[in-house]
Amino acid sequence: MAQGPRLFRLNIEVGNLEAAADFYGELLDQAGRRQMGGRCYFDVGAVTLQVVRTDPVQTLPKALYFAVGDLDAMHRRASALGCLAQDRVHGMAAGEPVVRPWGERSFYAADPWGNPLCFVEDGTIYAG
Repeated sequence: MAQGPRLFRLNIEVGNLEAAADFYGELLDQAGRRQMGGRCYFDVGAVTLQVVRTDPVQTLPKALYFAVGDLDAMHRRASALGCLAQDRVHGMAAGEPVVRPWGERSFYAADPWGNPLCFVEDGTIYAG
């Protein structure tokens, strides 16, 4: 049986690569790998997060979802960066780590360029 396509890289656009590399490095607790052409790569499991400097920035319409082993530690880093979402998801604070109606324990944030992010605790991921 032939293997189908697999997702290997996600691209997000930012206006300031230096600030974005610092932001994502702190948030994801790792150093990014700078690339030619105004890019920085971060390892996020089987997929590489590619942060690209562009002008103007085109943000994604939906959140990037990250599975994490320690959701509370991730929440502390996001809180320290001041990037927690302020809205509500299904009547609950989006920026707080809570169990959503579909069973995932998660919280939402956004990077300084408006790219929406969601962090989900391993073991609670809803696969549909």
